[in-house]
Amino acid sequence: METMRVLVLLAWAAVLVAAQRRDEISNRGNLQYLFDRPVEPIYYAKGENEDVIFRVPDDYVPRRYQSKANELTNRFGDSTQINVPRINVPDISLPMQLGRRDQFSLFIPYHRRMARRLVEILLGMRSYEDFVSAGVFCRERINPFLFSYAMSIAILHRNDTQGAQLPLFASRFPEKFFDGSIFSKAREEANLVNTGERIPLEIPLDYTATNLEPEHRVAYFREDVGINLCHWHWHLVYPFSGPPAVVRKDRRGELFYYFHQQIIARYNFERFSNRLGRVQRLLNWRDPIEEGYFPKLDSLVSSRVWPPRHAGAKLSDINREDMQITFDIQDLERWRDRIYEAIHSGRVQAENGQSMQLDARAGIDILGNMIEASAISVNPNLYGDMHNLGHVAIALCHDPDHRHLETFSVMGDSTTAMRDPVFYRWHAMIDDIFQEHKRTLAPYTVQELAFDGIQVTGAEVQTDGARGSNEFNTFWQQSDIDLSRGLDFAPRGSVFVRITHLQHSPFSYRIQVQNSGAARTGTVRIFMAPRFDERGTPLTFREQRLFFIEMDKFQFNFQPGANTIQRLSTQSSLTIPYERTFRDLNTIPTEAGDAQDQFNYCGCGWPQHMLVPKGSQEGLQADLFVMVSNFADDRVDQPTAAQSTCTAGHSYCGIFRQNFPDRRPMGYPFDRNPRQGATTLNQFLTPNMIVTPVTIRFSEQIRQPGNSTVRRTRFAMK
Repeated sequence: METMRVLVLLAWAAVLVAAQRRDEISNRGNLQYLFDRPVEPIYYAKGENEDVIFRVPDDYVPRRYQSKANELTNRFGDSTQINVPRINVPDISLPMQLGRRDQFSLFIPYHRRMARRLVEILLGMRSYEDFVSAGVFCRERINPFLFSYAMSIAILHRNDTQGAQLPLFASRFPEKFFDGSIFSKAREEANLVNTGERIPLEIPLDYTATNLEPEHRVAYFREDVGINLCHWHWHLVYPFSGPPAVVRKDRRGELFYYFHQQIIARYNFERFSNRLGRVQRLLNWRDPIEEGYFPKLDSLVSSRVWPPRHAGAKLSDINREDMQITFDIQDLERWRDRIYEAIHSGRVQAENGQSMQLDARAGIDILGNMIEASAISVNPNLYGDMHNLGHVAIALCHDPDHRHLETFSVMGDSTTAMRDPVFYRWHAMIDDIFQEHKRTLAPYTVQELAFDGIQVTGAEVQTDGARGSNEFNTFWQQSDIDLSRGLDFAPRGSVFVRITHLQHSPFSYRIQVQNSGAARTGTVRIFMAPRFDERGTPLTFREQRLFFIEMDKFQFNFQPGANTIQRLSTQSSLTIPYERTFRDLNTIPTEAGDAQDQFNYCGCGWPQHMLVPKGSQEGLQADLFVMVSNFADDRVDQPTAAQSTCTAGHSYCGIFRQNFPDRRPMGYPFDRNPRQGATTLNQFLTPNMIVTPVTIRFSEQIRQPGNSTVRRTRFAMK
């Protein structure tokens, strides 16, 4: 009888263990560990406390490491065990063609094909358990950059991974964001100092150049961690290559135009703040590139430095057998000319020979997908791949034929491209092509701009701690960031770096609106632009409209009579909070479902700390523009009745699983030339608009992190 009882208990224990193992494999939160220390093997203990182990089938591990894998798995027997089921492994021969230590770039068509194949494999797994198993199998064989990209795309787009945690990219590959010299110091700190005694390693603000290089005055913008994360995340949410279900999103081509147009406008704002001229378009691709750039970045994966570009470098025809890519500068010029021809004719030719009109509604979206060019370009054979291969031509100008065995420079990676001054010259040229199309459209009439019965009677900015109204205050802020999840083969425990970045004092808008009609809903649109150019000359309105940066956009219910709107700067529709730019995995929701996926989607957005341009110590003069448009004309029908809780950053990134939430053209009302007679901003105004002169005042003070313990816990990038 006693023997029978023991057997029953053992059977129940086996059932409970099996159930627990199933729970661990089905726990979406454990997917984050596939990204943990991406160069370390999957069978190494994962997590901050090394308390998670993947128990993988022996044949998933290369034969020479199988005994080591079993030894490590048994050593950490008390850890949380994620039992990976064996599946019929997919054919990954194509993505395996990229070496484990090579750099990866979606701008290179060969790499694109590998990424698309891997994404298709991961999306094609029939169950979540098969997906995890395929991910584990691929992780040990695929280039870490390629694997991380494809896995992230799959997690964002699979129905059964909507509750999965997507770690911040900078925590996986900090080498793409921080001074390369810091990592040897970080390893020393990790090996010699106990976790609680480690101090932040400070990265100077001026670590890539000195002010002898004029372009370095705006390096704080180009090299900002949040801005580069924003650019990477945007291209993750809106990839230009992959299966149609991944690429085809509402108004993605127009978003490509608007997002990058706003980047150029913001960059010009920063240039004016630092007495630099506006960005010069990179028009003649056979002339030397005046600006050089030395990124000071090391690749921890390839153990090589990122190549610099010397001042005066010239673009050349590309012939790189190692990347299976060959094209001439003449190809780029031919594609550009065909795009201009399409714009001037008002029509494009699709692959099936059909002619498509570039009208005011869909034209910009067609052009965006065509110029980028995305996988849904209407005719890639005719209009080519100008934007992407332009990045490649610049990124390989130091070694176009591989004679020096060098890889591409920072312009070849969407994570690092915005660090290079030439990125803005290239995209200023790209934006000018879009503006050529916009110039063919009829200006907005007064009727298309006005909102009958609505008059904006006042707008002011109230900044915390300011002596008066209508003044923004900016300064330097230091923040601590944890690198430990990207330090492969180093002792565990947080290792902080301290960076210095631009910040502004919190502020609010106070807007007065008179409604002479019945209750109604309006869309409040807030923009800001510099009033003077780099020479101190007042900008004409035709110039200024291209420098307007979006600050906020939201709906408001207006009651009859006087209405007062109070709106906080932290509520901006285009930014994500500082906590999401530098987030801790411990702050990410752990419940499966839409909340987590929306959190990941919310990771796409302009960083809150870069909402306000730097300004100047004497005070940079700017115009704050406020408009109220009719929500009945702005409203968009959504495909589902479910409301997304993620609206942060939607001006640049859209809203999770919904159409872009504004029917108007992106950038409205400044996306077209003004009507005849409106030669100044004041002449452009209708009663539902107002302009307030504002000042952006910069202080050289550097504010230290607050309570360091709270700060690190709150913003550590684990």
